[in-house]
Amino acid sequence: METTPITGLEELDTHLDDLVQDPDLVLNPKLFDDVELQLTESNIPPLIPRFLPRLTTILKRYTHDPAVIVSLTIKLLGPVPFDHVLQLASLEELVLALDSPAPAANLLAMAVLHKAAANPAHTAMLCAFKPLVAAFIRRWLAAPQVEVGQKGSKVLGDLLDVDCELPPPVSPTRPGDSSHIALVIRKAPGQGSLWRLMFQDTAMYNLLLDLISGRHPDTTGNPHQLSLAQGRVLRILPRLASINFRAVSHSHITPPTPVHLTNGHSNENDAQPSSPRPGEGLLQYAALRMVQRSDTLMHLSLVDFFETLVSLMRVTEYSALKVETLRAILSEATAGDEVLREALLSLPDRTVEEEADDLRSWLQEVMPGEAMRLAMR
Repeated sequence: METTPITGLEELDTHLDDLVQDPDLVLNPKLFDDVELQLTESNIPPLIPRFLPRLTTILKRYTHDPAVIVSLTIKLLGPVPFDHVLQLASLEELVLALDSPAPAANLLAMAVLHKAAANPAHTAMLCAFKPLVAAFIRRWLAAPQVEVGQKGSKVLGDLLDVDCELPPPVSPTRPGDSSHIALVIRKAPGQGSLWRLMFQDTAMYNLLLDLISGRHPDTTGNPHQLSLAQGRVLRILPRLASINFRAVSHSHITPPTPVHLTNGHSNENDAQPSSPRPGEGLLQYAALRMVQRSDTLMHLSLVDFFETLVSLMRVTEYSALKVETLRAILSEATAGDEVLREALLSLPDRTVEEEADDLRSWLQEVMPGEAMRLAMR
């Protein structure tokens, strides 16, 4: 099948050769942009061997902002599987890209890691190199750029989804559900490698906890970055709970007391949560211990988290464990927090009419102490 010729290939060829010879040459971004805009699914494959080796060679030595080079590289990497990409960039080089201060380099490394979500075996391959996973977790939570945090959340969510050892849910998930939401992307059970590494490996789990509790150098003394890290965890947790509720709600690793309870910066008018309890997982830590509620913006993020969690848990597989755990979390979280309580109780009034009754019934189940107030609405 004939394809429309791509304008500028020869000029880009020459420019790449020059950059390979001298990575300090001034970049011509228009050449990169013009070629990238013409790339399609059909014309990319023959260009991969032509351009990718030189692009990766340049990126390893380029000392200026690599955004233009990275953008074209990501486009060309589209159809290349994870294990093939590793023939162009080693695991160690991916760690260096994640540690780079350049957000474009971070995004390129994350795009490569995202490819491992296409195959559970590739996710297991990724987990075999713990320094790479640790560098990814750190960059996801410690990057000041919103786009890096968003990309990291998408990558981590998809990797954990595909890696989950549980079978994908079937529809409907609960008797009487009036609708079904596609909660997962996996088509078959995964190997569980990343779940075990993140939630059962003490060093990896503590890295995550340190970053969101202000104990890691990247968030200690940096309230803005700490808020970003906490917000990213709050946004991904409902999805992770829908994938494997037990894994995020139970842990043999007792988390530390949040730093805001011990570093002298707590607000005396702020109701202090109790210390973490043995057996609690990341879900309880983030929901009940992590956020300093006197921080208005973080409290709003926490309310949004609870609204999403409660709504999403309604359409996941029913279990007594889930209901019991949610009841305990919601009882503690709403004690003394009228804003949160009212937000949750008003959820049925803010959803589509055909979902309101089911959501109201679900709230009565997980917030039984508020049943009367719900019934009166």
